[in-house]
Amino acid sequence: MDKTLPKKIHIIGSVGSGKTTLAKELSRKLEIPYYELDNVVWKRSETDEIRRTVDERKDVLNGIIKSDSWIIEGVHNEEWVANSFKHAEVIIFLDINYKVRTYRIIKRFILQKLKVEQSHYKPTFEIFLKMFKWNKYFEDVGKPNFFTRYDDCRDKVLIVSNSKGIKRYFEHVRKEPFM
Repeated sequence: MDKTLPKKIHIIGSVGSGKTTLAKELSRKLEIPYYELDNVVWKRSETDEIRRTVDERKDVLNGIIKSDSWIIEGVHNEEWVANSFKHAEVIIFLDINYKVRTYRIIKRFILQKLKVEQSHYKPTFEIFLKMFKWNKYFEDVGKPNFFTRYDDCRDKVLIVSNSKGIKRYFEHVRKEPFM
């Protein structure tokens, strides 16, 4: 592993795994812009959300990947995201306990409904229920698919089950306290 800080980071994990929180923190500490894959999938305006086609997603994502530094986060590991994994210097796989993610989904929904936490989507009860479904799907299908589909990237995958794993990685790279 190169001892310099990575400039191209892909963070993947299920709903409630802490992808966005980690991306924001790394972005601030490393002074690298971060991008949410949900904002690649959806064209968003104040009044509407339109799902991009697969080709449009690839184009948007490839535009991000061409820049000198980036942090990309999301649950997606379909073919249209392959270039991001290929060009990442490190892939942080957040393998957070299923029950912890479930708790976070509930907590997030409550905070969003109370308008304490913002979201890019309207936090409806329907979306809330879908998050449980997506969480289970990632556990049963998404996670195994990632490790099968991107086996050729395994040498740059950092599997993390808690925040201490992230801290240890960056201290190893920097040889000094990080978080």
